[in-house]
Amino acid sequence: MCRFLAYLGDTIFLDELVCKPQHSLVRQSLRADQAKAVTNGDGFGIGWYGERETPGVYREVMPAWSDENLLALCANVRSHLFFAHVRAATGTGIARQNCHPFHYGPYLFMHNGQIGGYGQIRRAMEARLPDHLYAQRKGATDSELLFLLIIARMEMGESVPDAVNQVLNETLAMMQVLQIHEPLRFAAALADGEQVHAFRFSSDKRAPTLYMREASEAEGGRGLVVASEPLADEQQGWELIPQGMVLRLGREGFSRLALG
Repeated sequence: MCRFLAYLGDTIFLDELVCKPQHSLVRQSLRADQAKAVTNGDGFGIGWYGERETPGVYREVMPAWSDENLLALCANVRSHLFFAHVRAATGTGIARQNCHPFHYGPYLFMHNGQIGGYGQIRRAMEARLPDHLYAQRKGATDSELLFLLIIARMEMGESVPDAVNQVLNETLAMMQVLQIHEPLRFAAALADGEQVHAFRFSSDKRAPTLYMREASEAEGGRGLVVASEPLADEQQGWELIPQGMVLRLGREGFSRLALG
């Protein structure tokens, strides 16, 4: 399983969360505490919003702990909304196009989890993509495929939570038809430049961990952080998001919604 974090709030340097904390995402790439895979060294990525409508993205196949370019970028890039992700591959190749976050137009998306029996269901799921989104598919991961299916629903006018809920339900229905008994696990975040939606779901009630914390000015800036693991060994202030929950993070704060 992978590890990730999302931040929305005052404009801060990315290294305040990605690199500097006691249990930073860079450290988690080498030693995660709450993941099936202790090491998440199969690539990484960061995505951030600046002065343009579309986000900047940097992805690489090197382990995050050994990439000096990542440290330099995070120390010099400031943003009010950014994603960071370290990958532990689950069946698809180690390649830049398979690293998170994925982006399309103004949207960023990253995922921790997997579709059970993905090799059996992949072709049928890809057939559900409209042509223009199928052409945008660069990698081979189930994560990117879920993202594009969600985008397809959003382009039809569905809200983010409804689009995600429909895609997950359709995927589970297809898994049932194919008699796939492995679980569908989905901890994910999707941003549009103004707000972030974060999800924690699993068909077997063993969803990947996902926490939220409110950051203070003393920590570099007021904002909201969602992360696979607390960014400090001391977990005070970190709230585990319940399974089956959607969080909506905005400038005005956050709200909760049951998924489904």
